[in-house]
Amino acid sequence: MSQAAPISPDWIAVDWGTSNLRAFAMDAGGTVLGEATSDKGMSSLAPNEFEPVLRALIADWTLPNPCTVIACGMVGSRQGWQEAPYRCVPCSAKSDAPVRVSNVGDDLHVWLISGIKQPDPADVMRGEETQIAGFLALNPDWDGVLCLPGTHCKWVHVSAGEIVSFRTFMTGELFDAISTGTVLRHSLNGTDMDESAFLNAASETLSRPEKFTTNLFSLRAADLLNGQSAATARAKLSGALIGMELAAAKPYWLGQNVALIGSSTLCTLYQQALAQQGVDATLSDAASVTRAGLCATYKALTGKS
Repeated sequence: MSQAAPISPDWIAVDWGTSNLRAFAMDAGGTVLGEATSDKGMSSLAPNEFEPVLRALIADWTLPNPCTVIACGMVGSRQGWQEAPYRCVPCSAKSDAPVRVSNVGDDLHVWLISGIKQPDPADVMRGEETQIAGFLALNPDWDGVLCLPGTHCKWVHVSAGEIVSFRTFMTGELFDAISTGTVLRHSLNGTDMDESAFLNAASETLSRPEKFTTNLFSLRAADLLNGQSAATARAKLSGALIGMELAAAKPYWLGQNVALIGSSTLCTLYQQALAQQGVDATLSDAASVTRAGLCATYKALTGKS
């Protein structure tokens, strides 16, 4: 039986978040040669544990010496391996000045991509800036607004290759907190959602956001009195939360060129809610644009075209 060829990357791209770690073996042209994943995210590690975890994850790969590692995400936070200070908007979306980690052996040269900050209104991002850079690398000369749904959804105005401004919404975290930590948890079992109920709730909340909290309690009452299904209740909760977000983010999406970056399931919900408002938003895969952003930083760092 023939053995698989050894993986011999020219460099390594790393997406190191709060909960998970993904490392990609890359060739100089940006092709993925292999991938390794771990549940050793930032939140589970002390600063001196990052290097051993990374080395263990890529131990089976045959590396050049030295090997360049470009990492994005929470690995560069204050609680991460080493803090990569925020860059301030307005700033280039491309990170051409990553921060070198000082406590690694000579065989690995590890660089961390800095996050982005906005002094007023106060806001920060870490990890999303790499996705933005990757999206623009794949879509040159694109101007408009990028929406990055997730636990903390970002709305980002980009123009001429720069991040101009952005706002963060805790929509995903609120959905989790409400569905697991309030009385509504009894009415939201399962994962199914009713598309029509979602769209109706999103539209109603966007137009009448002042009714948000009373509409939430109605989800429980409709279950008790009318036997409303969990799929309908989940859809209404998701629609109400996204509707509230769209109401507040209206200056970003109204009349703008909009693209969504994230998981297809979540981005599709935003796409449907925006379509109701006459906005035709395009979808981009988060993993693909993250790798493109890491590649852009590698090329800027090494001078490779």
